[in-house]
Amino acid sequence: MALSMYSYIEATWQKEEWKKSVLRKRLIEWRRDEAIVRIEKPTRLNRARALGYKAKQGFVVVRVRVRRGGLNKPRPNSGRRPKRMGVYGYSPSKGYRWIAEERAARKFPNLEVLGSYYVGEDGLYKYYEIIMVDPNHPVIKADPNLKWLQDPANRKRVFRGLTSAGKKARGLRKSRGLKGTISHKWKKKQKERELKKRHEASKYYRLQNFDKIPGK
Repeated sequence: MALSMYSYIEATWQKEEWKKSVLRKRLIEWRRDEAIVRIEKPTRLNRARALGYKAKQGFVVVRVRVRRGGLNKPRPNSGRRPKRMGVYGYSPSKGYRWIAEERAARKFPNLEVLGSYYVGEDGLYKYYEIIMVDPNHPVIKADPNLKWLQDPANRKRVFRGLTSAGKKARGLRKSRGLKGTISHKWKKKQKERELKKRHEASKYYRLQNFDKIPGK
């Protein structure tokens, strides 16, 4: 069975030689550009198509760079030992990809964020590409797969944590499989209650047999 074009694109991005030669030159050029740049077409076409990108009117691709590293807070004036200063080692509560999406949404307020993906990093910045859609464009309105963007409930969705990066930062993807879901835990506990294997059953057993214990 022949592989698709997108499989070869993904395999190319995984090669270390390609990263050291081609991607490194691109990172040097990207650092010289502005922090938020609109580009003509996606750099990773396979990831963009997986997120719903189509080469037609109404779609916009934006590359955003985010500064890496933790955050520093103002040094307190009152006396503290250095361990309790609380100056260094503060990481942002949001992921870098979510921060990049919000910055792109502020740059283009008439567009909605459809998704984003990682494209590279150097010693100072991380680079992401954001897939944005104009919900008021006639071509987008006529697309049945993107009709949900017309719903007012999806307006400014990136600022409410409704994108993929936002849901990840909100902790909505930490199930670790079926055994980590709430439904599985509830069914497991219910089954243990029916089989009298939970601590409630042993507690009631002790109370019922309290008089039968020797010495009581």
